Amino acid sequence: MPTLTIDQLLYSFSIIGTIVFAVSGALFAAEKRMDILGFILVGTVTGIGGGTLRDLLLGISPVSWVQNPLTVYICIVASALTYFTVELYRNRDAWILWTDAIGLAVFAVMGAQTALAHQVPSVIAVVMGVMTATFGGLMRDVLCAEVLTLMRPEIYISCALSSAVMYVALYQWEVGDSVAAGSAFLAGFGLRAAAIRFKLTLPRFGA
Repeated sequence: MPTLTIDQLLYSFSIIGTIVFAVSGALFAAEKRMDILGFILVGTVTGIGGGTLRDLLLGISPVSWVQNPLTVYICIVASALTYFTVELYRNRDAWILWTDAIGLAVFAVMGAQTALAHQVPSVIAVVMGVMTATFGGLMRDVLCAEVLTLMRPEIYISCALSSAVMYVALYQWEVGDSVAAGSAFLAGFGLRAAAIRFKLTLPRFGA
């Protein structure tokens, strides 16, 4: 089996992350009983928000979805399909949590990958990974007037941080791209899954 190149990994992670984040945004729109355009707006903002912030901070111009509009088309299609199939998501709260968890880990890895490809210091790559993973969800929550997901009691940002740190560390140790990306995804998603399942939290100020 041929080894995936870094460009192929970036593309694959971008597609996966965009789809699951767009679906999570559309499911939030369903909770607010929006029309199809609301679904598409919230889903698209969720899908491209983190990558847009990352590209702007890294000085990438134009931003990725302007260079490649396929990302926007994916968000539109995923959001519209969710609108027409939303009744299949019987426990929407659970679907939102789990699709968000997948997107969180995927975008953390993708953000770190993109930053490293632009030869930034390791700590900046980690920050870009965390911001890419969390900003789209933050915008989704604001648009839907929801309590911010990152304010939920169980750990959230730490999961994105875990993925980003692991990917950067494995990259520095010259581990293969596919192994590094897969391991980093599992680290972040596994931690988020455990946090959801077992209500894991960090000590809170004033608690």
